[in-house]
Amino acid sequence: MTASLASSIRHRVAEDLAGPDASSLTGPDRKEFARQRTFAHLDSMSDEPDGAGPSSLTRAEEQALAQAVLDALFGLGRLQPLVDDPEIENIDINGCDRVWASFADGSKRLMDPVADSDEELVDLIRSAAGRFGLAERRFDMARPELDLQLPGGARLSALMAVSARPAVSIRRHRFSDLSLDDLCAMGAMDEGLRSLLAAAVKARKNIVVAGAMNSGKTTLLRALAAEIDPRERIVTIEQAFELGLDTGSSRHPDIVALEARPANIEGEGRISVSELVRRSLRMNADRVIVGEVLGDEVLPMLNAMSQGRSGSMCTIHAESSAGVFRRIASYAVQAPERLPLEATNLLIAGALHFVVHLDSEMHDGIGLEEAHDGRSGALDDPMGSPLGAPDRPPVIGDVFSARGSRARFVSSVREVVDAEGIQVISNEIYRPGPDRRAIPASPLRSETAEELRRFGLDLPSSTPMAVLR
Repeated sequence: MTASLASSIRHRVAEDLAGPDASSLTGPDRKEFARQRTFAHLDSMSDEPDGAGPSSLTRAEEQALAQAVLDALFGLGRLQPLVDDPEIENIDINGCDRVWASFADGSKRLMDPVADSDEELVDLIRSAAGRFGLAERRFDMARPELDLQLPGGARLSALMAVSARPAVSIRRHRFSDLSLDDLCAMGAMDEGLRSLLAAAVKARKNIVVAGAMNSGKTTLLRALAAEIDPRERIVTIEQAFELGLDTGSSRHPDIVALEARPANIEGEGRISVSELVRRSLRMNADRVIVGEVLGDEVLPMLNAMSQGRSGSMCTIHAESSAGVFRRIASYAVQAPERLPLEATNLLIAGALHFVVHLDSEMHDGIGLEEAHDGRSGALDDPMGSPLGAPDRPPVIGDVFSARGSRARFVSSVREVVDAEGIQVISNEIYRPGPDRRAIPASPLRSETAEELRRFGLDLPSSTPMAVLR
């Protein structure tokens, strides 16, 4: 009854929102109007003679029903509580009733369905595409893929018609406004490395942040950007908004956030990341930050870095700090310019100053717990699965639990020195230690060290890199 009641009230409130009383309302005022109308309809329906009203609901149930109505009208319906949960990092949906949530402690749980059918799930995502973002985006048979930033900063990626069931992935950033000091306190780097990175940003060095998926690249990029002088003008460029440097913080008062745009139904109007990088050169930007380099935008990005936009930054997927140069070269050769390796390496050497690589680890001892029936403890592993899964399909409430949490940390830092033929010459000034966390290695070049000292580099005397040649 509660689901049908929520649906009935949602339709009534939707009619109220379309009426003259709400026509001039926007933002929080419009949502508050909907909240008041929701409770008004609850009160009026409690007196209806057909017995379908909410008179038997407790106050807590009424509050939950009202929130469900607001989530359906302004958010993501039954999916919204998962997006709002501060302990959830990722949500992966393989059809309306196969919803997996990955938590900050490393556990993974099969959650309740977020829709009654796959068709309803598609409608939910299509509605979000029309309401969120800078401009309405389509999600249908003609445009079966969607990238979208949700209110609050989570990133949604959805697919339909290319898989048996609609697939949706939502990535939440639990830490949206961290500094290098915060990351240092969390164990992502030591004091010496924090000092080095802060000085590199202040000295306007061009930095590439690399790592595997979900290794913390965006979080580190935000922390690096926190070191930028607030008087500087920043332009950020992303395929889909995620960085959020222009929201919720006074650190960057002069900032423009640009987002790529897909083509319309006629195949026109597409604006790529590559085009936006070129456009940023005409926007008086002191620094250009590309949220994620995924293709041919790498060339205009490197050109921007080497043509007066020093202090720029970007992220890129790579398995190691040395692998960054190979990844850039592979993107460059696929670009319309078909840049050869030697030319790409010269461009890298003239544009990049530092490469920072991130790594992550999960503690051992992963097993499946049955939470749906109140029992806990890892189950036996009759099938020999690496996750300890039993010989049955998972059911709602099952938890793949990790005894420990995911740790993200800097593992390597390279100073780019030069290029020679098919090789980029670099010094690994921080290399992975026994636990894969970054430890001092080769010293900085003397001219780089002297410059960074002027911008606050202060290495502990016990650090081997403090003895600079």
